[in-house]
This record gives sequence, structure tokens and C-alpha cells, in this order.
Amino acid sequence: MVLALLTVIILAGVWHLGADLWQIFAATGAAVLLHVGAVVAHRRPWVGYAIGALAMLVLVTMPFPGWSPSMLPSAVCFPLTLWRLTSLVSVRSSVVALAVAALGIVLTELVAWARLPADPGWTRLVEGGLLMLVVGGVWLAALLVRRRHEAGRRAESERLAAAVADERASIRRDLHDVIAHTVTVMVARIEAAAVTTADPATRRELGDIAEAGRDAHQGLRAMLATLGPAAVAPRADSRPREVPISLDALPDLLASAASPLHAVTFAEVGERRPLSLSAEVAAVRTVQEGITNALRHLEPPVEVTVRLRWTPAEVVVEVRDDGGKALRDVGSQGTGLIGIEERVRTAGGTLSIDDGDDGWVLRARLPTKEGA
Repeated sequence: MVLALLTVIILAGVWHLGADLWQIFAATGAAVLLHVGAVVAHRRPWVGYAIGALAMLVLVTMPFPGWSPSMLPSAVCFPLTLWRLTSLVSVRSSVVALAVAALGIVLTELVAWARLPADPGWTRLVEGGLLMLVVGGVWLAALLVRRRHEAGRRAESERLAAAVADERASIRRDLHDVIAHTVTVMVARIEAAAVTTADPATRRELGDIAEAGRDAHQGLRAMLATLGPAAVAPRADSRPREVPISLDALPDLLASAASPLHAVTFAEVGERRPLSLSAEVAAVRTVQEGITNALRHLEPPVEVTVRLRWTPAEVVVEVRDDGGKALRDVGSQGTGLIGIEERVRTAGGTLSIDDGDDGWVLRARLPTKEGA
């Protein structure tokens, strides 16, 4: 609007100085086209640029008293259309547009030299050089801004890809924690039933079911391996996304894991303190993972002791097994402990694993809300 107002004022002054009415109308029409091209270029860059180039051609070739009408303020709209086009189309196409602008500048200076042959030739060269610098500077600046935006978009894409990978790893850990624990408990209870039954046929049938459960567990781990890497480093802006799990669910969790060959006991020492959601989830998942590993890796009979020890500043979650009858060969190690370690670390705690002569001890130290 400012450029249009300045153009109207200048054209009124030129008409007052003696310009023909048709020249004023022609210059006004070209100025209108320049503004239209600048608006159209936001949606259709090539169309807007072509309209601006046509308007500039009219201004350059039209005779005007004493000076070139291409110096109208509205002529600034043409570099704006070049900027818009360079920021939207390919670099090769923008080079073509730059070449068109350069040819227009050469044509402008040739027409000016033909109209005013008495002017020194160097003035045309200086003016043409300045116009080339303006157009080239606009093109180069638009190209640099475009590349900066592209780099920003790439960084955003990488951030989204990292978020997706983190979410896939979280899903993988949740699947492992929930399904693997349930399958392991089922297999352990079936094995216990097979030992206690007196019918050989039933014992064989239950053994086959237990073996099928172990195969299903192995298949589950193979499937989870397709969801991504074993661990993804937590981001600084990460937030707990786990399903809320309460410590009040621990007795039911332990009862479901117990069988005639799997003794699971629970003890809680000290006054229970409030925990953050992430710390409470980490505590329950630690117990779940410790029981799952004991039932899966140890030959029964197995005794597992779960203990919570409270202080005002922290809770110590300890899952201890007696080593069982012997170690089982269950193939490659899973990633449950990696997930538990990440959960505990995210909650502000620490995780330790001790391998003693009398079994394994999984110990997590988690801060209470008072100690956080």
C-alpha cells in the first residue's frame, strides 16, 4: 500500500510536468500488474513472476519524459516476486528466473541508452551493475533463507523420527513387562501342576503345554525385536507415559505368580510414603521383572522374596531369589532389565543387580515425593 501510494504521487507529479495521459494510464496499469503479481506469487509463484516481468517490460519499453518509468516505487514488487519464487521452486528453476531478471536489466539499460545517447556510457554500466546487485542479492538472500528453512524441517523430521523410535521402544518394554510376565507365570504354574499330578498322561500333556508356552515366549521376544533397538536414550523433554499402576496391586501380582513349586513372599518395612507416578510404575515393574526372570531362568523349586523398605527420602524395592534348583538354558538374554533400568533412571532412582552364591538380587532405589 505504501508503494502504491508513492507511485500515485509520482505519476501525478509527472503528469503535472507534461506527460501524456496515455503514458500515465499505461504506467498505472503496469504498476497495478506489479502489485497483482506480488499477491499472486504467494500461491502461484511462476504466474506471479510472469505478471511482474510483463509489467516491467511495459515500463521499460514505454517512452516517458526524461526518465525511466521502471524506477517507479511499485517496481519493487518485481524483486518480491523473485524472492517468493526462489523460496518455493527448485534451485534450477530459480536460476532461470534470475536469468530472466538479468536480461530485463540489460534491456532496460539498452533502451535508456537509446533514448539518451548523450549520456556517458559508464552511467548505464553503473546503473545496470547496481540493479544486478539488487536482483542478485535478493535471489541469494531468498536462497539462503530457503536452505535455513529446509534445515529446520530436516531437524524437525529427525526429532519426530526420534520420538517415534522412543515410542516404539516404550511399547516394546510395555509388551515385555505385561505379556512376558503373564506367559512366564502361566508356564511356571503349568510346570508345577505337572509335577504334582499323578497321571502320566496328564503330566506329559502339561509338559507339552509348558513347552508351547516357552516357545510362545521366544516368539514374542523375536517379534518385539522388530519394533526397534533394545534401548533408546531418554530425551530431556520426555514425560512418563506408562499406564498408571499402583503398589496396592503387588499382593495380587505375587499371588498370581505363586505355585506349589514357586514360593513368592512379600514384606514391607516402614511407613509407606507418596511416590510420583513414574516412581510407582518403576517400582511395580521392577517387582514384575524380578519375578519373571526368577521363574523363567531357574529350575523349580524356586523361592522369591519381594521386599519394600521405606524411609522418608526413598523406597528400596528388592526382589531376591534363592537360585532355584539350577539355571535354565533359555537362549539369548531379553531386554526387560534394560527397560527397567530406564524406567528407574527416568523416575530419578538407581538400579543394581547382584549375582550371589545364593541367587540374584534386583534392587531399585526410588525417591519419594518428600526426598525428590
